[in-house]
Amino acid sequence: MKLRLRPEEQDDLLRPRLVDMIDMRHELVKLAELIDWEFFETEWAGFFPSSKGRPASSPRLVAGLMYLQHAYRLSDEAAIARWVDSPYFRHFTGETFFQHRPPIDPSSLVRWRKRIGEEGVEWLLTKTIEAGRKSGAVDERSLSRVAVDTTFMEKNIAHPTDTRLYEKARRRLVALAVEAGIELRQTYNRLAPRLAAQVGRYAHARQFRRMRKALRRLKG
Repeated sequence: MKLRLRPEEQDDLLRPRLVDMIDMRHELVKLAELIDWEFFETEWAGFFPSSKGRPASSPRLVAGLMYLQHAYRLSDEAAIARWVDSPYFRHFTGETFFQHRPPIDPSSLVRWRKRIGEEGVEWLLTKTIEAGRKSGAVDERSLSRVAVDTTFMEKNIAHPTDTRLYEKARRRLVALAVEAGIELRQTYNRLAPRLAAQVGRYAHARQFRRMRKALRRLKG
């Protein structure tokens, strides 16, 4: 696969230009002017060492689609469909004229991500930050600290139910007795975990009478 640079578009009386249809004050239009797209044209060309085969998609198009995917939280298919519907998406990815057909197949984005790897994605993030610094939206002070929202991140935290608390207290008491040299008549190391599992199964099956009976036994 070889890389083909996009030639300059000439005026076409039969096709309207996007700049004549969109609001140049739109956020995507302003952002497109700040990003150094020529960087991707030159740097990503190194991922296509072969000069034979079918020409690859435009790096400007792919880089723009990847940014729009991240900004609007879109899948590959949704990003391509949104590109067809939105003239601002077309302008952001370097399209000159209005067109109705999608520029690439969604599977092409998968192959591009595999080819550019983590390094290529880091370049995209770097150029986005540089665009924010040019516009004044990002300053040096904001780059010294990273704020991460972990509200919806999965955490290894178990809900403190009565069953877990009883079992935790039993294990702790057994450990303290061993440290103090106290010989226990029975530690319930096999019975207690089995009762705890039964409590969970009974609760799931909505058999609350059996659940309370097993819970009382575990508490004792």
